[in-house]
Amino acid sequence: MSFVRTLARPMLASSFVFAGLDKLKNADDTAQQLSPLLQKAAASLPFQADEKMLARVIGGTQVGAGVLFGLGKFSRLSATVLTVISLLNTFVEWRSADISTKQGRQARRNQLLKNVSLSGGALLASVDTAGKPGLAWRAEHIAADARRTAAGARKTTGKKLHKADKAVRRAVHATGA
Repeated sequence: MSFVRTLARPMLASSFVFAGLDKLKNADDTAQQLSPLLQKAAASLPFQADEKMLARVIGGTQVGAGVLFGLGKFSRLSATVLTVISLLNTFVEWRSADISTKQGRQARRNQLLKNVSLSGGALLASVDTAGKPGLAWRAEHIAADARRTAAGARKTTGKKLHKADKAVRRAVHATGA
């Protein structure tokens, strides 16, 4: 892992970890804030779940993904999870912000910019291959190598068959048959 990644991942992850811890500590407030989304989520689950439990799950997921990302373990998957959670949080905070005063609108805009920036950083990290080719690139190049190998094998086989045919014809001609 490069020095920049070693330094940047924990820096980016720290915000998510602390926000997740806050959600866990204040599950009641989180459930109230996320209520519209959590009601829909609870209704779509095949088992009984209350909003407070779902708020804890979101907080725990955010902490877990943040820690994994900060440590560089499953970094692309954890960054993807953090991106989704961050975008959901951004949407909820935007809708529930107090805009009755000029200061409230300013705070809402600043919070939106911060959340969008964090989401963008996590999104960028979710596609970072750490200087190594991604799976799609590898698969594409393995397929191209296989096509080249097969074409080479066909060409070589064709040459060998042509040489064998010539040798058989010479042998037949030499025997006078």
